[in-house]
Amino acid sequence: MKTRTVAILTIIFLLNCNSFAETKDLSQLKQEILKKICSHPKAVVVAVAYKDLTTHQMLLINEKEMMHAASTIKVPVMIEVFKQAHAGRFNLYDSILVKNQFKSTVDGSLYAMDINEDSDESIYDQIEKKTSIWELTYQMITVSSNLATNLLIDLVGAEQVMETMKEIGINDTKVLRGVEDIKAYRAGKNNETNAYDMMLVMEAIAKKAVVTPQACNKMLQILFEQKFRDKIPRLLPDYLRVANKTGAITEIDHDCAIVYPPKGQGYVLVILTKGIKEHNVAAKLIAEISKMIYDFHLTSPNFFNIDYLPHFFRG
Repeated sequence: MKTRTVAILTIIFLLNCNSFAETKDLSQLKQEILKKICSHPKAVVVAVAYKDLTTHQMLLINEKEMMHAASTIKVPVMIEVFKQAHAGRFNLYDSILVKNQFKSTVDGSLYAMDINEDSDESIYDQIEKKTSIWELTYQMITVSSNLATNLLIDLVGAEQVMETMKEIGINDTKVLRGVEDIKAYRAGKNNETNAYDMMLVMEAIAKKAVVTPQACNKMLQILFEQKFRDKIPRLLPDYLRVANKTGAITEIDHDCAIVYPPKGQGYVLVILTKGIKEHNVAAKLIAEISKMIYDFHLTSPNFFNIDYLPHFFRG
């Protein structure tokens, strides 16, 4: 067994010796990413926040640029749901009534979600029925259900979400309204974030540093089952575990992720974009930047370790 492992490591080392000889530092990687970003029109803004969870080294580009959060805001909402469940306000498996009627934060007038504007239809089948808080949270993250999101924001409160964010050092992110509150949108009351804040959000979950370690494990369980994998995970090897949450609206495309090797702490990566009209173009750019960062991480001393190799390489 030991002989087999040494042989495999030797082969991999020989195959990769050129890449090890040409290992980049973060400044070189940053310049290459900026060059890729600059191939897009000047109006396009791309923000990147990468953090190695072992060495704590970071790569930051436009990390404090505030953008419409789109569906990435659903991760802070999930954290607040788990926090209030831990505090005993409710049980995650309690059921609540599914409704499609919400109050605008501007004047309290009622509005309803449009099923045609939602990425998930299943919750609409539950209207006037009861569904568990766990199921709503799962659907909010894995298929980005807007209806589930609004039900949960109604349950926990947008202000409470922001208070919890501040407790973990996240001060710029704003959670001001539910999804499709058009009056609030027109009044400029939008959910906003930046790449640095979302990096801190994902890092807190990865390090089991918010609510409880058990709660973080459950949140990761949900994030690992994300159905939208066309951005950060898209060009990465299938054996990697990626816990991610995407977001997209008009000329906005985001992804925030924790990328795990087979063993080890891995890294957090957040890529936010605005100004790209075609979602497929934005998704491709995010995927390419993600692959560049993964390739950089692959050449680090932390990664080249028997524990980081795919399972089929280990006896």
